[in-house]
Amino acid sequence: MVETTEGDAAGRGATAAGAGRPAAGPGRWAPGDHILWRYRDNAEAGRFHICRPVTVVQDTEELLAVWMAPGTSCIKPALADGTPVHREPLATRYTKPRRTVRDRWFGSGVLKLARPGVPWSVWLFWERGWHFKNWYVNLEEPRRRWAGGIDSLDHFLDICVYPDRHWEWRDEDEFAQARRDGLVTDVQADAVRCAGRAAVAQIAAWAGPFCDGWESWRPDPAWGVPELPENWDRPPDRLRS
Repeated sequence: MVETTEGDAAGRGATAAGAGRPAAGPGRWAPGDHILWRYRDNAEAGRFHICRPVTVVQDTEELLAVWMAPGTSCIKPALADGTPVHREPLATRYTKPRRTVRDRWFGSGVLKLARPGVPWSVWLFWERGWHFKNWYVNLEEPRRRWAGGIDSLDHFLDICVYPDRHWEWRDEDEFAQARRDGLVTDVQADAVRCAGRAAVAQIAAWAGPFCDGWESWRPDPAWGVPELPENWDRPPDRLRS
C-alpha cells in the first residue's frame, strides 16, 4: 500500500527508525520514532480514553507531523456494555457509563499535523490508491509533550476541508449535546468557537498546512506498524520542551 517516500516541500521524506535517520534536536523526536497520541476523557480529566501509536514524520519547533498506519492497534471509548459510542443516541451518548476497548484502525492511514500552542490539529485522509480525500481540523486543547508522546483533550467540534477549498463544520450536534451535558462550559464553548473561527481564517487565506503540499507526502515503506504498549495509559512521566 505504501509508496516510496517523496522529498517534497519542507523536506517531508522521513527515514525508518534505526536506519541512519537524522539526529533529533534537544527535546525533539527523530523521524521514525514511535510515540503515543492520546486524548483525556472529557468527563474525567485524569483518565485517558483514546490512544493511538504513531510514527514521527517531522518534529521541529514549528510542526509535529506523525503517521498513523493502517492496522494500528488503538484504544477507543465504548459504552460499558460494549456498544460503539457512535451507535448510541445523541441524548444519552455522553451520560451512559463507558469503558475503553482495543480496536484496530482500518482503511487508509492518517497523517496528523500539529503546531505548538495551537488549539487544533490538522489530519489528512486518503482513499484507496492514495487519492486524497480531505483535511480534517480537529479542535482540541493544545497538546502537552511528554517523554512518550503527546496528550490533549478533544473539543467535539471539527471542520472538514476539501480539495476544492470549500469547508464545513462537523459534529455541531455533538458539541451542542456536550454543552447540555455539562462537558463544555459556556466559557470553554466561546474559546472553542473562537479557535474554530481562527482555523477558518487560515483556510480562507489558504495558509499552512493546507498550502504546504502534504497531500503528496507518502510514508517510508520500511516503517513498521507501532505497537500499543500495555501501559498505554500511564501518567506522563516527563514533559518535554
